[in-house]
Amino acid sequence: MQIPSELRYSSDHEWAKNEGDHVRVGITDYAQDALGDVVFVDLPKVGTVVAVGGVMGEVESTKSVSEIYAPVAGTISAVNEALTSSPENVNSDPYGEGWICEIATATSDDYDALLDASHYEAITTN
Repeated sequence: MQIPSELRYSSDHEWAKNEGDHVRVGITDYAQDALGDVVFVDLPKVGTVVAVGGVMGEVESTKSVSEIYAPVAGTISAVNEALTSSPENVNSDPYGEGWICEIATATSDDYDALLDASHYEAITTN
C-alpha cells in the first residue's frame, strides 16, 4: 500500500496535496483497494462550496458505492474530467491521474489539521 509522505490524509481515506491557494484531493490507495474496480466517479461541480467532512461526490465500484468527503473547506475550483471516461484511473494511479478535484481554500488550517503519512498508516493497519 502506497502512502506518499508529502501528502496529508483524512480518516475517511481521502488524500490532500497543498498547492498554494488550492488543495488537490483524491482517494487513497487503501480506499481504492478496498473498493475494488472503480466503474464510475460522481464528480463535484465546480463552484460548489464544501465544508470539512461534507460529501462532495461518490465513487462506484463493482463492490459498492462510497462517498467522497471534503478534507478541507473551500470552493471546488477544478475537477478531473478524465475520470468521466476513465474511472479506472482511481485504481491504477490514485495519487496521480486518479485525482478527484481541487478545492480553493482561504486558509491552510484545515490542511494542517489532516493526518501525516505515519498517522494515516497507523489507522490503516489496525
